[in-house]
Amino acid sequence: PEARQRGGQSSEPEGPPRGRIRPGARSAKGCPVTVRVQTADFDAGAEIDRLRAGDARVGAVATFIGTVRDVNDDASVARLTLEHYPGMTEKSLEAIVGEAKQRFDVYEVLVIHRVGDLGPTDQIVLVAVTSAHRGDAFDACRFVMDYLKTQAPFWKKERTPDGERWVEARASDDEAASRW
Repeated sequence: PEARQRGGQSSEPEGPPRGRIRPGARSAKGCPVTVRVQTADFDAGAEIDRLRAGDARVGAVATFIGTVRDVNDDASVARLTLEHYPGMTEKSLEAIVGEAKQRFDVYEVLVIHRVGDLGPTDQIVLVAVTSAHRGDAFDACRFVMDYLKTQAPFWKKERTPDGERWVEARASDDEAASRW
């Protein structure tokens, strides 16, 4: 399928969790950028605690956690395989986070995205944003997810009773990103 040709084979090794953060990565405002692409699950509570630890300026934390559904497009989904383009994916996510920090008055943004073989109810993605006020935190969180869905090089393959299929891009995701 077309999606497969764009993405090629994932070079993500099996085994222990692997997160990629470019050392010294900073947004245009000079804030640290925290982006991880990994096979391992994450503890959202612990990640949020670390993100806001000791920062008394934080008055709002907005989060989004995406999970694997057991049904998509009226078909049962037994497994979901997420592939990415190592290096390029992290740079794309860093650019999205940097753009969010330019557009919204936020302190920190964290994006953790899993790759590999996942099952229904497994966590896929965490976006967490800290700010003084909820409006900027909510807006930045939504912006990051809308752009991640359309701009980051991830590919999804579902295992259904009828076999495997690549998940096509959705017009609704493009519409969501275009509002920004």
